Amino acid sequence: MIKSDTRIFERIPKISTDRLVLRRITADDLLDVYEYASNPFLTKYLLWCPHPDTAYTKAYLANIDKGYKRGDYYDWGIEFGGKMIGTVGFTSFDFNNNSAQIGYVINESYKGQGIATEAASAVIKFGFEYLNLERIYAKYIIGNDASRRVMQKLGMSYEGTLRHGVKCKGSYRDVGICSIIRSEYFK
Repeated sequence: MIKSDTRIFERIPKISTDRLVLRRITADDLLDVYEYASNPFLTKYLLWCPHPDTAYTKAYLANIDKGYKRGDYYDWGIEFGGKMIGTVGFTSFDFNNNSAQIGYVINESYKGQGIATEAASAVIKFGFEYLNLERIYAKYIIGNDASRRVMQKLGMSYEGTLRHGVKCKGSYRDVGICSIIRSEYFK
């Protein structure tokens, strides 16, 4: 059964991979976060709009800190070579069904290097091995082929398309969903 007490995220554990450190996001990450979060191309397939200025990013980071303190913010910052280049984590939990959704975003300058796959793989491992999840899934807006490829590399199976599943920047968009279940992960 999933640990429904998410207080672990109050002091989000640091996770290291071969190339990355997944860690708490802090106010010190302001310029790194603004660098990728202000990019309109990067946010094309995301539900949020580009950050208009560093003041917006500063307020965003303050909200993240409050979320950590409440234990209800489940994202890690992705550090690569000493620079915070994106986030990865759980966007939501379904405690009744031992399920969670993951998401990730990577600075455009670092795409194509397998970083999203490496980071998300570490989060999936944490989800199955520590949180004892039964199912982990991810969604992507149709057209975001790079995100779909990450899901495939993670061993996720395509489940289907939610037609007009989300309203994104004023338009209804189709959403693909992929998942991996516990037994598949531990094969």
